[in-house]
Order: sequence, then structure tokens, then C-alpha cells
Amino acid sequence: MAADKKELRDIFIVFLEEEIIKEIARIKSIDNRAAMEVYYMSRLCQQIGSGEYGIEYMDYKYLANDLIENEPELFESPGGT
Repeated sequence: MAADKKELRDIFIVFLEEEIIKEIARIKSIDNRAAMEVYYMSRLCQQIGSGEYGIEYMDYKYLANDLIENEPELFESPGGT
């Protein structure tokens, strides 16, 4: 049963990350690959992966906007613009 919960959480996280990446790309008018690079370098990615604060249950649009607002330096790097 515990393995099933972990598997479901892992699947949910994959879909959440995909939606966050697509939303970052849409908002910043960058391609999905650049958005993916930004996301995987972010603190948000680390927090979602570790389950910190339960943020993985928040809306993907909110999380994407939060990343853009709170980690603007990620968009200054090559691939982030």
C-alpha cells in the first residue's frame, strides 16, 4: 500500500512538473527546453522533489508565477532567456 502511494505521488509530480514547465514557457515566451532548464535549476524543483511544505499540492500556475517572481536570476542565464 505504501509503495502504491509513493508511485501515485511520483506520477503526480511528473505531471505537475510538466505543467509548471509549460506555464513558464508560455509566460516568458521561451521554448519548453529553456523553461525545463530553468525549472530544474530552481529551488522550486528541489522543494517539490523533497516534499517540503506540501507545495506539490499547489496549483501549477501559482507555482510557475512564484518561480518567475522569486527566482528571476534563472532567466538571466543562457537558456533562460
